[in-house]
Amino acid sequence: MKLSTRTLTVATAVLAFAASAAAVTARTQATEVPSEVQAGSYKLDPDHGKITWSVDHLGFSTYVGQFVNVQAELTLDAANPANSRLTATIPLTDVDSNSDGLDQHLQTPDFFDTANHPTATFVSRSVTVDADDANEASVVGDLTLRGVTKPVTMDVEFNKAGPGMGGTYRAGFDGEATIKRSEFGITFGQQMGLGDEVKLHIEGEFVRQP
Repeated sequence: MKLSTRTLTVATAVLAFAASAAAVTARTQATEVPSEVQAGSYKLDPDHGKITWSVDHLGFSTYVGQFVNVQAELTLDAANPANSRLTATIPLTDVDSNSDGLDQHLQTPDFFDTANHPTATFVSRSVTVDADDANEASVVGDLTLRGVTKPVTMDVEFNKAGPGMGGTYRAGFDGEATIKRSEFGITFGQQMGLGDEVKLHIEGEFVRQP
């Protein structure tokens, strides 16, 4: 049977549409492959984003607390990850150490001095994907705390992207970094053995913006 030129044209258009629809569907489905993540602008879901910190407590234990209500924006370029950018604002008054007394002490000039420096900020400068594992990357940026800005490197792992509860498209990441609090002018307790190194664990679900 010989098909007419019109029939072939219609068939080609249908196939092209089907392929396009399939590609869109693939991008909106859950994926653990970084290159399949939708590019665009994202904002951190504050209910599913926090920073957990830990510090050596005089050698007796590791003390752990959290910063909540973190605000962050992510520009994600899955095709060229080096073009991705992250900015974050951490409200230092929203610290949860599981101790009301310590929470209050952390606000004073001994630690964060939130009367003068209520927030900390992080602004990325480079994103480098691991050559052996595309799900891992090194994010280098500037952390500003108590008015002091220092470079910090985060080791970031991509978890998953796709529709979450409510159908919003989101991408999830974990990150790890270590800083020295003395570099930001926080030395209280060091003479008694309170650790200088503070380990940070970052968890974040970023929601794609329209």
